[in-house]
Amino acid sequence: MDLTCSAPDLARTPSGHRGHLGRYLGIAVASAAAAGIVWAAYLTGEASAIRSLRESADQRLATYSAALESELRRFERLPRIVAMDPRVQRVLIAPKDSEAIKLANDYLEGASERAGSAAIYAMDRDGTTLASSNWRATTSFVGKTFGFRPYFQDAIGGRQGRFYGVGTVTQEPGYFLADAVRIGADVTGVAAVKIRLDTLDARWAGSNEKLLVVDGHGIVFLSSEPRWKFKTLRGLSQEVVDRLTTTRQYGGEPSLPPLGVQSLREIDDTTAVIALEADDPGALAPTYMAHHGPVADTGWRLYFLADMSPVRATARNSAIVAALVLGVVALLGLHLQQRARSAALASAARSALQRVNDELEQKVSMRTLALSDANGRLQDEVAERQRAEQTLQSTLGDLVQTAKMAVLGQMSASVTHELNQPLAALRTLSDNTLTLLERQRYEDAKDNLRMIGKTTARLGDITGQLKQFARRCDGGVEAEQIDEVLADAMLLVRQHLQSRHIRLEQSLVDGGVRAFCHVNGLEQVLINLLSNAADAVEGVADPLVDVVLRRDGAFVLVEVHDNGPGIGEHAAHRLFEPFFTTKHRGAGLGLGLAVSNEIVGSFGATLSFGRSGRLGGAVFTVRLRADDASHA
Repeated sequence: MDLTCSAPDLARTPSGHRGHLGRYLGIAVASAAAAGIVWAAYLTGEASAIRSLRESADQRLATYSAALESELRRFERLPRIVAMDPRVQRVLIAPKDSEAIKLANDYLEGASERAGSAAIYAMDRDGTTLASSNWRATTSFVGKTFGFRPYFQDAIGGRQGRFYGVGTVTQEPGYFLADAVRIGADVTGVAAVKIRLDTLDARWAGSNEKLLVVDGHGIVFLSSEPRWKFKTLRGLSQEVVDRLTTTRQYGGEPSLPPLGVQSLREIDDTTAVIALEADDPGALAPTYMAHHGPVADTGWRLYFLADMSPVRATARNSAIVAALVLGVVALLGLHLQQRARSAALASAARSALQRVNDELEQKVSMRTLALSDANGRLQDEVAERQRAEQTLQSTLGDLVQTAKMAVLGQMSASVTHELNQPLAALRTLSDNTLTLLERQRYEDAKDNLRMIGKTTARLGDITGQLKQFARRCDGGVEAEQIDEVLADAMLLVRQHLQSRHIRLEQSLVDGGVRAFCHVNGLEQVLINLLSNAADAVEGVADPLVDVVLRRDGAFVLVEVHDNGPGIGEHAAHRLFEPFFTTKHRGAGLGLGLAVSNEIVGSFGATLSFGRSGRLGGAVFTVRLRADDASHA
């Protein structure tokens, strides 16, 4: 009886197929981990470069803002001084006195030359100019009426007038300051000063830095780039257009095209990454970090635009370095694996040769013991199959643990945010405690120490949850408090969902129920379902994920609902197949639901899917065996 088998027969055994599958899964997981590390390096480099650029932009913005405010403050008191001059007051009292008009014109002309202003002029209560520093010019203001201008209306009402606009006579833009002329308690007219800000444009254009100033309507009127002037950051309502036409701020019928700003990313309240429309239709739109701040007492905002090219270069370099390091590690690993495989093949060949020799000797010497020998071989095969099953279970456990570590990596930013707040509080409290002890304020110091203890306990809760989640789920099936397991899972993902502006709600229809499960395994399944729900509501107007815990007879149900678009009928039949995913390419491997299904099956639970949940989107349900004694 020949009990030997050929190499091709061995290659076709089920254990051989499982070995290949495990190898392919390992390669896929390693590739995904490597891609995640490279992407994380890119994001880390980008974040560091953005912080540096943000700090530099803040300093430059402060410098330019101070220069602009200084230029405006230089003329701030000039209208009040002019309004108090007797020659100006005399011409308002006697507007037809030629001698008074000449004295006022000469005074205003000299004052404008000394101050460096564009024009200084005096108007009666109707807004008609009686005297002006430019009385000699062809574009003289004398006899012109400016009662429709907001700066005149503010000044005649007793407030200081401030206004930027294009001159109706000279057609040149400028900044107007105005104050009331008072004789006794009566307002007899208005003294106004026009300032030319074109020198700022010229200085900014020579600095090679991108700056612009916008008014309260979002209209650019000062800029280092001339082509940006008199364009809008946003669309103007008809009411605003009518007001601009009435005040003639930018001409009789203003033509204010959009600047073509596209917001790409909000960094904080005063900083965003934007793209501007390229000058050439086929060119790539330039991107900038736009950092802005207010200009005091004007209602304007000054924008500093920093080029984002260095940020992208830094991020790419970080990703390239990470990829090179991973490549070196991978090559080293392949070398060691090849050496181990060669040694294993040599050992297996020697063992096979020894077995053939033993079998030949046994056939020659003991033909009668052939049946016993066959029985021994059969037992060896059974043991080999048992070992293969154990290896499969171990591989599944490793895959579950790897998926768990991947989830922790995705939530690292959220966990860091949770830890930073109590750490900052500990730093402040400890510094305050030292100061209190030096001042012998022992009771206050004790209060600080108690707060430090509470904050430390909070840190312990957060890190404890992470350690609990990261631990391998090798324990037995026990009756657990399901709402506590659910709370731990939601704690780990809450900050991640909040950073994506997704509301996470919890509906405990039956709180305090207990059911049989592995705590770590159930927690990992819930986190995977919550993460999938967050991906499903991406792009929804008001994204919402709701978790429902309720009792259903002898079972406890945990339902995860979302208000996303749902899942099509074709995809619904394949959701739990490995490597099937409805996400776009590169967003997932399609293993999350397959692994989750295996995990719940290991402790006697089930995972099911519904196409129409209570929120209109999909619903996934984990069905657990209830602890009836606890329920009773």
